Amino acid sequence: MKLPLLVIVLALIWLAITGNFSGANLLFGALIAVGAVLLLRDSVAPPRALHRLRRIVSLAWLFLYELNLSAIRVAILVLTPNLKSALRPAVVAVPLTVTSDAEITLLANLITLTPGTLSIDVSPDRSHLYVHALSVPDPQALIAEIGAGFEARIRKVFQ
Repeated sequence: MKLPLLVIVLALIWLAITGNFSGANLLFGALIAVGAVLLLRDSVAPPRALHRLRRIVSLAWLFLYELNLSAIRVAILVLTPNLKSALRPAVVAVPLTVTSDAEITLLANLITLTPGTLSIDVSPDRSHLYVHALSVPDPQALIAEIGAGFEARIRKVFQ
């Protein structure tokens, strides 16, 4: 984050905390922010940390989007008149490109928290994640969706 922008954000936070939105209080908050930034300019998050934070926020937004989309898909599936013909459950072996325990665990948890899917197990050689899905018309599409979505964003976060 650029230092002038940080000063503005800190001054606005000062206004919110004090509850006094006068010009004099804004100026006082800006002076305190400038002093804090000057004292801590070497400790302010380096660009690499901000990029990682941006990637984490991007992963969180993707999860929220997928969560809502999956909830709608499951609701539509459940409300279909002939549920038995609409269901196509399957267990799919998703090849993993993430390698560390933290990455695999995060991926498995994100998949499990998404309605209609459940992470079952990881293969002993940690090359595949077994995922049960409620309705899978095309297993390759599910693999591609997981690989291009959650898995790609997780790799970026842990770079």
